[in-house]
Amino acid sequence: MKVEELKKDIYYVGALDGGRKLFDALIPLPDGTSYNSYLIKGSEKTVLIDTVDPAKENVLIKNLKKLKIDKLDYIISQHCEQDHSGTIPTILKLYKDAKVITNAKNKELLKEHLLISEDKIVEIQDGEELSLGNKTLKFIFTPWVHWPETMCTYLKEDKILFSCDFFGSHIAFTDLFVKDKKHVYVAAKRYYAEIMMPFRTVIKSNLKKVEALEIDLIAPSHGSLHNEPSFIMDAYRDWTSDKVKNEVVIPYVSMHGSVAKMVEYLVKALEEKGIVVKAFNLAQMDLGELAMALVDAATVVIATPTVLVRPHPLAVYAAYLTNALRPKTRFASIVGSYGWGGKMPEEIKGLISNLKVELIEPVIAKGYPKEADFKALDELAEKIKNKHKEGEINNG
Repeated sequence: MKVEELKKDIYYVGALDGGRKLFDALIPLPDGTSYNSYLIKGSEKTVLIDTVDPAKENVLIKNLKKLKIDKLDYIISQHCEQDHSGTIPTILKLYKDAKVITNAKNKELLKEHLLISEDKIVEIQDGEELSLGNKTLKFIFTPWVHWPETMCTYLKEDKILFSCDFFGSHIAFTDLFVKDKKHVYVAAKRYYAEIMMPFRTVIKSNLKKVEALEIDLIAPSHGSLHNEPSFIMDAYRDWTSDKVKNEVVIPYVSMHGSVAKMVEYLVKALEEKGIVVKAFNLAQMDLGELAMALVDAATVVIATPTVLVRPHPLAVYAAYLTNALRPKTRFASIVGSYGWGGKMPEEIKGLISNLKVELIEPVIAKGYPKEADFKALDELAEKIKNKHKEGEINNG
């Protein structure tokens, strides 16, 4: 990624990583990602906001050389993870007088994870300001977006919010500023669903903190920059709200066709009642697609066969994931089959204990589903419809 000037003396110096396919060895990256780093030249001090993943440190160094940066006063570390701070040790070697500015929690993390010595770190407080001469930075702590130490940096004179992971998206973008809103919306929702959703309540509070600022530009640490801040902020208001949609998400796995037949029947029964259904075959699903579907859905139904008296491992994974992501889902149920016995429903229930849901009676068939099982699925669809109606859940 070439150097780009955002406003006078404010530069993008980060790196694109279009070839990266997984994040945290877990999250699929259909569009790659970017590691956004920003340089600000004040009349008295020069600051680097975040670095890049160590795999791309050569790009950052090259960009700093292009700008002929021979003196760096500060490196602001907004978040300890290596894709943000992993190149700080290298930058400190190149700019020996530079100091790392961060909060107390991140200070300890940087010492532990990146072995940065304490004498190189300057600790700041929430709301504290730093003068660069003709420019002023204000630090805004946003804990649990998505680590406990995360923070944003606000450039007062230029009304830029350097938002760290807040409002980010995994895209190795072509355009530095958002152009294709539909594409960016989906990428940002995927990003929110995969790493932010478990902290929905606290993110809602942190959203209010940044809403108090006058913002012309949001510059996140991943993905395109938002020169129309209301676009992404409105999306976050929706995703973090308590509002759910008239949707049912069904993660399922089937070994011999019994569960697949039950899911097929249930999908049709729900759709006939005007409910949007998103079914995911766990044997070939994209983790991010399932996570995105969970953001808005009123109900989740986990469908699984019984393997050695327990749920199928892929269903266990789906239940564990759903439990970890803590979506605002209001209702849940279980559909499945068994051969001779087992405790599959009880184990699935135990795996989703974090969810604040009302559990609707499961439908479990012995072997291939029979007339009574299909009738029970009709009743389950009717119960879900009524629960959605009682909860005043609509298609909006």
